[in-house]
Amino acid sequence: MKRKLEICCYSVESAINAEKFGADRIELCDNYSEGGTTPSYATIQYSVKKLKIPVNVIIRPRGGDFLYSDVEYKIIKQDVLATKELNANGIVIGFLTSFGEIDIEKTKEIIELAKPLEVTFHRAFDMCKDPLKALVQLKNIGITRILTSGAKNTAIEGIDLLTKLVKKAENKIIIMPGSGVNERNMNELIQKTKAIEYHSSAKTFDNSKMNYFNQDISMGGIDTVNEFSKIAIDQGIVKKMVEILLINNNDL
Repeated sequence: MKRKLEICCYSVESAINAEKFGADRIELCDNYSEGGTTPSYATIQYSVKKLKIPVNVIIRPRGGDFLYSDVEYKIIKQDVLATKELNANGIVIGFLTSFGEIDIEKTKEIIELAKPLEVTFHRAFDMCKDPLKALVQLKNIGITRILTSGAKNTAIEGIDLLTKLVKKAENKIIIMPGSGVNERNMNELIQKTKAIEYHSSAKTFDNSKMNYFNQDISMGGIDTVNEFSKIAIDQGIVKKMVEILLINNNDL
């Protein structure tokens, strides 16, 4: 057993770089500004073929909450089947009821549909009413891991709950701290939570290579969004986090 680092990537290029600098697994997403949505068929296909490390794909048809309509749920199921067909390692999902509970029926159905793929329950978990109850429910129905910030904006802020979750998981389900995880706080997270897996975007933003910018228009209609930069990963941060994990593997 060793501690592992999953890098959230919003492009094939980022995924390739994450693997190059030591990531153990990729969470493949689209739409950073929406918190991550399902990437295109071609993006999944190319990533799975190009990378040697596992690729888990987020299945989320839109941003916003985790209460999905019947139409959205049908789309989710089709995306799960397509991702399975493309030989991804796993899927990343999350369903809540309107009362802030885990939607057990939808989650169980997707687990069955996705078999034999891994199924990670994403940070919809952090929006639920009772995280400790939700952990038991997800453990009992066969979720592989839970990506969580401990019900706070960042994993460091949620470190106390993360520690409780790891202990309560009893090694029967993986608790993977994520959100704001970086080379500056990873040691503290390891020492306090004792988690085995960690999730980070290691994000940076690359400036556009365009030489001409029309300053009078915003394609998204939101002036605060810089449309002449794109999210990428900071390779140096990935490398440093991998080194920290390797050092801390000695206590396993």
